[in-house]
Amino acid sequence: MWDVVVVGAGSAGCALAGRLSEDARRRVLLLEAGAAVTDPAGFPPEVRDVASLAAADPRGPHTWDVGVELAPGRHTRVGRGRLLGGSSAVNGANHLRATRADLDAWPGWSFDEVLPYYVRGETDLDVRGPLHGDAGPVPVVRPAGELRAAVTERFLDAAARAGVRSEPDKNGDRPPGAGLVPANVRRGVRVNAALAYVLPHLARPNLGVRGDVTVARVLLDGDRAVGVETVDGEQIEAAEVVLSAGSVFTPQLLARSGIGPPDVLRAAGLPVAHELPGVGRGYTDHPSVYLPFTDTAGEPLHPHAPGAQAAVHLDSGDDPAGDLEILLFARPFAPGGPCHLMCALQAPESRGVLTPSPDPGGTPRLEHRYLASGRDRARMRTVVRRAGEILAAGGLALAEEGRLGDRELDAWIDAHLTTSAHLCGTARLGAPGDPDAVVDPQLRVRGLRGLRVVDTSVLPTVPRRGPAATALVLGERAADLIAGVITAAPGQA
Repeated sequence: MWDVVVVGAGSAGCALAGRLSEDARRRVLLLEAGAAVTDPAGFPPEVRDVASLAAADPRGPHTWDVGVELAPGRHTRVGRGRLLGGSSAVNGANHLRATRADLDAWPGWSFDEVLPYYVRGETDLDVRGPLHGDAGPVPVVRPAGELRAAVTERFLDAAARAGVRSEPDKNGDRPPGAGLVPANVRRGVRVNAALAYVLPHLARPNLGVRGDVTVARVLLDGDRAVGVETVDGEQIEAAEVVLSAGSVFTPQLLARSGIGPPDVLRAAGLPVAHELPGVGRGYTDHPSVYLPFTDTAGEPLHPHAPGAQAAVHLDSGDDPAGDLEILLFARPFAPGGPCHLMCALQAPESRGVLTPSPDPGGTPRLEHRYLASGRDRARMRTVVRRAGEILAAGGLALAEEGRLGDRELDAWIDAHLTTSAHLCGTARLGAPGDPDAVVDPQLRVRGLRGLRVVDTSVLPTVPRRGPAATALVLGERAADLIAGVITAAPGQA
């Protein structure tokens, strides 16, 4: 019998298993549905190379192929990581923290409570000081020297000309503005969560790592979780079960275990073991569109440079933390093609719904319901137009999209709408008395013993900046919660 079984070896799961196994008395088993690479060199080239996003292809061998309804009539497919390291092994390696405004709105997860875990997890090779770590497992760098594209300099200069303040340290707890994007990269290699937290410790006798294991459900004995059952019928016993399967598959596992809204479970032909109406309800993600532009200088980007190099974060008018993002992709998506600015809404009002699949190996239905709020739609127009203003200020050629009227621009946004794939909040945390909270601030599933959720599904809202760094922090801090290093604050027990 294991002390802790962690289901899902993505960002949070790897960080959690690595930290928990530092105590030799605690037996930890990490389960991954995809391949469990045991040697850093065993990751395929497209997974290692930070300049490539090929591994994120939903049709590829390293991802789950997840269908998404972005808005009525608008569908896409998203790849979620399916290998040791999870989506951290296939994403853009942007290492941006949640803002103070995000964290201070999450019960028990304030900026001051969470900052030590951002610091503990990183080695920032560019910036020193109390806000940054120098001994953590994740290297953090910003594009410099030959790895910084010439168009990046022109973009930042254009932002300044357009009146955007400078924000040289995107993880520095300063007002939003324009600056370089920090990345978890070492010598051109995407340092995923497995490389940082798991592979260096595989020799620990108390740490088990198994790949190609798909968990079908959590085993319950009354109100206690006692283990998990795989799709092959294997039962694995544990004193504590932690779901770290991500915002898509953690609520799916909860539902398949009979935990969730009773009407939804019954409609899917699933048993009802424990009523929790918030499972799969009211999640958020970042709606986005890509604005192409022509870099007339056209200097080639270094082969090992990350494509996403700089970002502008803006206030749409009443959100001083910055609810709009313009992210520069300095590398064309296709040879000879244009560069792109990703224009994204960072604090959406619109909320999505996840409906579980009864199939253990299936994927749930995701309805993002993007731009259902009139305010969201207006802010999407604003961010596209601000991107156009920045490009014009820098003398960069811009397609006509940035100069359209409201009706024409709405039609263009609808036709080009996509997602940043930053899904959060499908099993969100909440304070006592919150009827839709799935877990408490200690990440314990409400009303059950021995079961926690540790991944971005617990975040009440998607952070105003990408959630990758915060997913690692969830694992870091959850390890202390499980070990009892952190005790519940008054009113949170």
